[in-house]
Amino acid sequence: MASTLIDKGPQCGPLSLSGRGWGVVRHCGAMTLAIVAAMHEELRALLPALESARVVHHAGREFHCGRLDGHEVVLVLSRIGKVAAATTAALLVERFDARRVLFTGVAGGLGPAVRVGDVVVARELLQHDMDASPLFPRYEVPLTGRARFATDAPMSDALVAAAREGVSRVLELAGPLHRLADFGIGAPGVHEGLVVSGDRFVATAGEGEILRANLPDAVAVEMEGAAVAQVCHDCDVPFAVLRSISDRADDSAHVDFTRFVEAVASRYTATIVRLWLRRWPAPGASPDADEAL
Repeated sequence: MASTLIDKGPQCGPLSLSGRGWGVVRHCGAMTLAIVAAMHEELRALLPALESARVVHHAGREFHCGRLDGHEVVLVLSRIGKVAAATTAALLVERFDARRVLFTGVAGGLGPAVRVGDVVVARELLQHDMDASPLFPRYEVPLTGRARFATDAPMSDALVAAAREGVSRVLELAGPLHRLADFGIGAPGVHEGLVVSGDRFVATAGEGEILRANLPDAVAVEMEGAAVAQVCHDCDVPFAVLRSISDRADDSAHVDFTRFVEAVASRYTATIVRLWLRRWPAPGASPDADEAL
């Protein structure tokens, strides 16, 4: 792919130039916000609202650039798993000049009060399958000195507020009451805290109990967020993670998973993300946009 290279300030600036043309390429607008989804259904729920849309094909992915609720955005499907998510995050920063990243998807509930249909906003992320002991403490990412990566507080604060407003309109989001009842959803709640990630779909009660015992403050488990967190940390890019709870990380985790994503999670994503965007000032909206919440 032949592209024009543009320098920029953040830590993950242009890499060494080569015949492959790698470096920062401003495919989308200045101050681009990246919105990343793990599932097709969630991405499709946002695409119809994208204005001035254009698609960039790169590294086997479709990056949808345009404007959404006053923001220059790029929407992309990460695919499933930590490597796929990390690759996507790195591409967004290096080739699309993403200045903020929001990851959205589904997760299994771990916290005792976290139920199917609830929403979780991550405050920290950790890879539950990272273990380089005895060389490094269990869960610590080697050579970083840390196991937990904190999300951006202002982004996450606004996301919590948007999630609370969004789930209060759950009937509008998910359709008829019987559709919610099919999944045992009553009054959805919003939770904040540690979200853990690993390259395994947790689908047995035994696996879920091990995670709860080893990481008692974890509220949810999924397969991508901590990888995105590590890339964003390395590149000094603020990020946030939003998850809809599809199951309790037990033997029933696989039951109606796809139907839950289509009927509930995709509607959560579209509504909460757009409420969040309306709360979050677009670049140029004020001299101190990051402080304007």
